[in-house]
Amino acid sequence: MSSSTGTEPDETLKDVGRLSTPKVQNKLSENLKDKDKAVPSRDTVVTLECLGFKWELHPPQLFQSETLSKLYLAALKGSSVRETEQLLPALPSRKSRNTALVKKMAISLKINDPQVTKTGFATALKHLYVSQVDMNLEDVLGVLASAHILQFGSLFQKCVAMMVDGLSPSNITNFYLAGCKYKEEPLMAACEKWLEMNLVPQMGRQIHLRKIPKNLLQKVLMSPRLFTLSELHLLKTLLLWVYLHLNHRTRAIPEYEAMLTFFHSLSKKSCFLDQEEERSLIPLFLSLRLHGITEGKDLDMLRRINFFPELWLLQVTANHYHAVENGGDMFPAKDFNTQAVRFGLLFGQECTNYSKMIAIYGFFFEIKGVRNDATSYSFYMQRMRHTDAGFPASACEYGLISLRAERLVKYEIRAQALVDSRWQEFSTSPIVQKFRLAGRTCKSQVLKVQTVGSPLYVSFLFTFPVSC
Repeated sequence: MSSSTGTEPDETLKDVGRLSTPKVQNKLSENLKDKDKAVPSRDTVVTLECLGFKWELHPPQLFQSETLSKLYLAALKGSSVRETEQLLPALPSRKSRNTALVKKMAISLKINDPQVTKTGFATALKHLYVSQVDMNLEDVLGVLASAHILQFGSLFQKCVAMMVDGLSPSNITNFYLAGCKYKEEPLMAACEKWLEMNLVPQMGRQIHLRKIPKNLLQKVLMSPRLFTLSELHLLKTLLLWVYLHLNHRTRAIPEYEAMLTFFHSLSKKSCFLDQEEERSLIPLFLSLRLHGITEGKDLDMLRRINFFPELWLLQVTANHYHAVENGGDMFPAKDFNTQAVRFGLLFGQECTNYSKMIAIYGFFFEIKGVRNDATSYSFYMQRMRHTDAGFPASACEYGLISLRAERLVKYEIRAQALVDSRWQEFSTSPIVQKFRLAGRTCKSQVLKVQTVGSPLYVSFLFTFPVSC
């Protein structure tokens, strides 16, 4: 019986190159060409001891794993060429198909990765023999970790593809951390992109929001592709993330008012972000566009919860007064992608027409999506009068109504959809246009989208430049 000592996968046979006689190499080459044919158990059998179990494997199959190949060759090390030829798998000749091939051998593998489970490892070994093996999304992390340990490249990539296709609020964090751990850039990028689209519409209503690491959240908040229904929705989501971190035992999403009451009940000596232990959160909240929160009741909320530094609130208030006093003109945006105010529509498969009214500095716009047919959509925005039929009274309940006949707007309409694990992106590019109150001049350019993807994440970005 030949055997190798137990070893860590990364330390396996650093000098395995010594086993390189031409006869051995020729044997390996000949048999690997036919590795899809399983060798019967009566031939060379390699017993793998790992995780407290023993698995019987065969050389043509285990050579799909670099780790097992090294362990196998390590067990052969020191054997004579003649003994080596006996231990290596040989294809049966026409004359002696039933000749029993020699010896058995044992190898062992120690694994310290807690992600490797017995179920996942067994599934990975099964893939050595069967190319199509059913995997559950719940078990895929264990299989991925096992494939990494075994250096089983094709299985590892199969797991990555399955994880990318199965991203959801419950697994996004674990899949992202796995991508970081195993340095799998495509998996990390897929998780980041999924979170850019779903941080507000999905994670903002899930207890799983708590698990998102701060560095990932920071990266997503800084992305110009981040989708949000409004700047206020994004603020609520980030406040909820903080709340869940401070209340570890909470197992349900709190009511919005209950969350605000919690923050209001904290120390009054200084605002939340000025407290020593919370200052590390400041970069997250600097990523927000608080100037896009313009309704009076929401501005009152910002002051009431004692969360933001006073200087931040003064700056937001100053921006609003400047815009109101100058007919809606905002402070010039140095970077449209990072400073434009964002509103969004989540256009699902069931939608045929969907619109939302937005009000800012006394100007009213309807953002709208229309399904033309099964795969064709149109998205645009148009200026509205407060006296138009069907205009919601709540849109001007605070009494701010601009009477300016025209409003210069810099805007961009973007749409994103997932199709076959790839994100499609559509855009009008930034446009500067004067919006009047009647005729064609009240309507933006139309973004036309052709896609089978659903839902569509549609963003409307705009600023009010200084009017001439």
